[in-house]
Amino acid sequence: MGSFKVRLAGYFALIALVPFVAAFQGFHSLAEKSETRRADAVLESGLRSAIVAYGEDLRGTQRTAAGLARRPSLQRALATSNRQQVARIVARVPNVVVEGPGGLRVGRVPENGVRQVVSIVGPTRPLGKVIAVLPLDEGTARRIGRRAGLAPDQRVAFLPQSSVEPGEATMLEVDGVQYRAIASDGLVRDSQARALVVLASQSAIDQAAASIGKRLVLTMFGILVLLVLIAYFEGRSIVRTLGRLVAAANDLALGRLDRRVDVRGPDEFARLSRAFNEMADQLEARISELDDERRRLREATVRFGEALGATHDIDELLRVVVETAVEATGARGGALLRNNHEVFRKGDPDAGVRRLEFHLSAGDESFGRLVLTADSFSKEQTESAEWFVNQARTALANARHHSTVQRQALVDTLTGLANRRLCEAALEKEIGRADRFGEPFSLVVGDIDDFKHVNDRYGHQTGDEVLKEFARTLQETVRDIDLAGRWGGEEFVVGLPGTDLAGGAHLAERVRAAFAERTIEARSGKQFHVTATFGVAEFNGRGGLLDLLAAADAALYRAKRAGKDRVATATSSTPEPSVEAASLGG
Repeated sequence: MGSFKVRLAGYFALIALVPFVAAFQGFHSLAEKSETRRADAVLESGLRSAIVAYGEDLRGTQRTAAGLARRPSLQRALATSNRQQVARIVARVPNVVVEGPGGLRVGRVPENGVRQVVSIVGPTRPLGKVIAVLPLDEGTARRIGRRAGLAPDQRVAFLPQSSVEPGEATMLEVDGVQYRAIASDGLVRDSQARALVVLASQSAIDQAAASIGKRLVLTMFGILVLLVLIAYFEGRSIVRTLGRLVAAANDLALGRLDRRVDVRGPDEFARLSRAFNEMADQLEARISELDDERRRLREATVRFGEALGATHDIDELLRVVVETAVEATGARGGALLRNNHEVFRKGDPDAGVRRLEFHLSAGDESFGRLVLTADSFSKEQTESAEWFVNQARTALANARHHSTVQRQALVDTLTGLANRRLCEAALEKEIGRADRFGEPFSLVVGDIDDFKHVNDRYGHQTGDEVLKEFARTLQETVRDIDLAGRWGGEEFVVGLPGTDLAGGAHLAERVRAAFAERTIEARSGKQFHVTATFGVAEFNGRGGLLDLLAAADAALYRAKRAGKDRVATATSSTPEPSVEAASLGG
């Protein structure tokens, strides 16, 4: 007996060993690839953060140049060609050169860097320009790496663009060390065509993969040992069962046959065979029924679970509920009734004498009644139907909640217009479409005049009513294809596909006039009127959303300075750096 159990365990281990070796090799290869993909994903995230930090540094360089250009002392020194005064001012600002009349040039900048140029304009004439340079050196790389929150084994470098492929993780050797690297596109206005590169030590990636491989080996070995133990104990169980059957067969065979020679009827062997055969037949039939029932229930459960997890479409969920409930319970038919009207059906809901009915609801919202019909329902079938209905109610509640959250994420709750997040995505898409097909696209930026005064005088609730009234004016004026949204505070934007600058100005004037005629009533009962000012810009095929917004915003500020309650148009969608452009988004 003992040797049979040992042989069974050994044979089982040998049979399991070959697929285990193949599985180990596959899992080990998969683990290495997974670790590489994880490292690439971390590199991509680090690159995005580094690009953001680089952009902040570049904008800081621009602000430094603009701030220096606006200094009255520097303008006076350039106007009088006072080189010493210019030198004293520039000496306090690193990486800056000031050029003025008569070949005047003061300051020093690194050769390897990104230049930002701002003109210096005096009261009557141009005086020169400020050139600020963001150096592409090790110090800048370390600063960007710290601000980007890179991992300890990662760092930033500025490498020639020709040595890396933008946007694709690859192996790269730097200073004799192997790295996993991912690079940005060539930096804007970089005369040496350098790219921002995030590097991760390849040795750290290899060590992580090796660690996973070790854990995988231990896991596989533990599973193999467990299988051997299972085989051993299963063999011992089988041997014990065979011993009980043999003893029972011997008792039956030797019970009464030794007393009888003539057999009249079935003897113990025949009775035992018939008993085993009948038992086997009944067991086979029962197992077949159980397998069919289990398979049907498993398939229905899997399909139902996949549908619940894959969709937030309430109609699709209701259809799946009807079909799954019919299949899981073996009903002859089922239907979903809403207001006594049939919405979905499966099979023949009119057949059968037994009827199960469930209400499908989520919170205070009813989705109808689920009706199942059959000749009869067992207790298990009734419980399965109740289980599916409970799961359906949970899924329907989740779908309804998802729909509500999705709307709140894209719509401004006060005005009902698109919020800034949706506006940015939609405007970027429309600008890309206008650029591809050469179609006109205009952007209107509107700002409610003296809105702070309204809040201070009549209260914030009245201010909210002003915002909602302005939103209603936009909704009543724009076309269905136009995008109207709240950009923030009392500032609104309107995207106009297929509309040139003149058409945008015409629509803005209509909105301005319509809003000026609206009467606002404060909580105190006092009635008053509010005006709005608008800036309009047309996309000219250059730049992007930020440039178009800056142009429209500059036109808006120009209209504000001219007296408010009017419409101003921009002459270009890519304005020169100025005080107005610098204030965009404030």
